[in-house]
Amino acid sequence: MQLEPGTLSMPILEGAIAAHWYAVQTRSRFEQVVRAELSVKGVENYFATYQELHQWKDRKKLVEVPLFSGYVFVRFQDEDEALLQVLRTTGVVRILGASGAIEPIPDEEIDSIRRLLRSGDRCFPHPFIREGAWVRVRRGVLAGIEGRLVRVKSQARLVLSVELLSQSVATEVDARDVEPACEPQLRKPVEHGGGSLKRSCTRI
Repeated sequence: MQLEPGTLSMPILEGAIAAHWYAVQTRSRFEQVVRAELSVKGVENYFATYQELHQWKDRKKLVEVPLFSGYVFVRFQDEDEALLQVLRTTGVVRILGASGAIEPIPDEEIDSIRRLLRSGDRCFPHPFIREGAWVRVRRGVLAGIEGRLVRVKSQARLVLSVELLSQSVATEVDARDVEPACEPQLRKPVEHGGGSLKRSCTRI
């Protein structure tokens, strides 16, 4: 069972439930409506977009398109009042989860994708994968970002994923600019959607 129906952040008071990122599914082409209304409500949100070259007979144009079509990421505390505020937003269909509970997205997944999109490096949607060496970028504008390294012909690609959506984005990198890292894996979520991370190390 799953629940159905500008960046702001609030300080966390002692004893308060921590805020986490969640994936909110929207009606078709309602991402901007949801984003705008949540922003007016003061709810922190993130709508991931990238530029794609569209070509017509007489012209070419870079167009801003959703990276994860039909989804807006929203950060809030897993409490009834906050849930209702999100679910009562025009265009919201549901908050993703499983077994009757909403499921948080690790901050690292959202932060890495935001950094990639802000970097100006060319990026593009990529098939979701669970295989490939886990690496960390050593230098450049993406230094510190972690993801899976895959090779397509002679090119190396860094693939970043949102596990909950089973969707990914990739950018081309120089294989000499990455190093092996320990892969984060989610443990079973604790009460109120919190989660802890463990890491398993792999080599490339």
